[in-house]
Amino acid sequence: MLIGAIIFWLCVYCLFHSYVLYPIILKVVASSKANNQEIYAPNESLPSVSFVMSLYNEATVIEEKLQTLFNSDYPKEKLNVFIGSDCSSDATNEIVANFAKDKTTFHFFPFTERRGKPSVINDIIQQAQIAALDSENHILIISDANVMLEPFTIYELVKHFKNERIGLVDSNIQNPKTKVLGEEGIAASEKNYISREVYIKNLEGKAWGRTMGPLGGCYAIRAKLFEPVPPNFLVDDFYIAMKVFEKGGLAINDLNAICYEAVPSDMSEEFRRKTRISAGNFANLAVFKHLLWPPGAMSFAFLSHKVLRWYGPFFILASYLCAAILGFFYDNQFYFWLFCIETFGLFGIPLLDWGFKKMNFNVVIIRYITYFNAMNLALFNGFFKYLKGVQNGIWQPTKRDS
Repeated sequence: MLIGAIIFWLCVYCLFHSYVLYPIILKVVASSKANNQEIYAPNESLPSVSFVMSLYNEATVIEEKLQTLFNSDYPKEKLNVFIGSDCSSDATNEIVANFAKDKTTFHFFPFTERRGKPSVINDIIQQAQIAALDSENHILIISDANVMLEPFTIYELVKHFKNERIGLVDSNIQNPKTKVLGEEGIAASEKNYISREVYIKNLEGKAWGRTMGPLGGCYAIRAKLFEPVPPNFLVDDFYIAMKVFEKGGLAINDLNAICYEAVPSDMSEEFRRKTRISAGNFANLAVFKHLLWPPGAMSFAFLSHKVLRWYGPFFILASYLCAAILGFFYDNQFYFWLFCIETFGLFGIPLLDWGFKKMNFNVVIIRYITYFNAMNLALFNGFFKYLKGVQNGIWQPTKRDS
């Protein structure tokens, strides 16, 4: 019985630490620190920037994205755009080619073989590095097609690289001002999740310069620190960030580097995406597990923010089984009621949420718990996909709103 109780409370603590205690610790540590202050002023000679995108069937969003880049207030002579199409089968190639044909700073590579995002990113970054006039101060910005930028966003990302210790700068991704998704599906829950992640990453940057991976939608990296991503890796942004740490670089988040990305509302689409990310997370853990030791800011952030979360579904399952054993086989009323509470949380609340959806009625807390359960189930599913082996970096991207 004692062993079961220890396992139960250890699992509860791991979940509590990652989701509640760690953000509190971050806030306390970061409260007396500021973000990087060694920055380029707008009137200084700014570094050259290569803006990099890998596309696959992005016809619904790519023209708007290209226009936001063309409208950037970053010096035109310092900004080049490198675009690779991963054998797109819709109108993506035609749209990009037409947009880029009279713009010398837009470089388009329509690949004819479907290989996956990591391979495309590797190839076009190689082209960007060859074309760079100043390889020492060259900055890469890697972005998704559906993430829209303000005119000032590129400068806000790049300004920090005056500090030679900075290796990566992440953006502040928000829900589009012009697109209101309301409370449909999981939109509100996903929006809250992204906002909280941005907040935590910003605190991590202030606290110890170790933002645990960018959100991936739009981030800048010092080009000389970039390492090609293995072609079978599904979470390229985290791999790139951890390679920066291996080389001694720091990573921060700037809340002024604002981008916009529509949050999904369909649970099944997001479950599929989170499953893919989960498989990629465990692949990254296998490569970077050595960064969990020795103890320090790096290992503490990696363990608290990422590893404990990735193993969250196993903690939930272990605590549930321990509560069942202690409650039923040892007839302990305390653990019996904990088992009942967990059962209601895992099964009753999603069922209640389903019933409310049928009545077009939304209760925010119930929807959020349903979302939390589903995303942990996706983590669990992704773990077994990782064990089966990921052969390549190809996947069907999330459906875009037109």
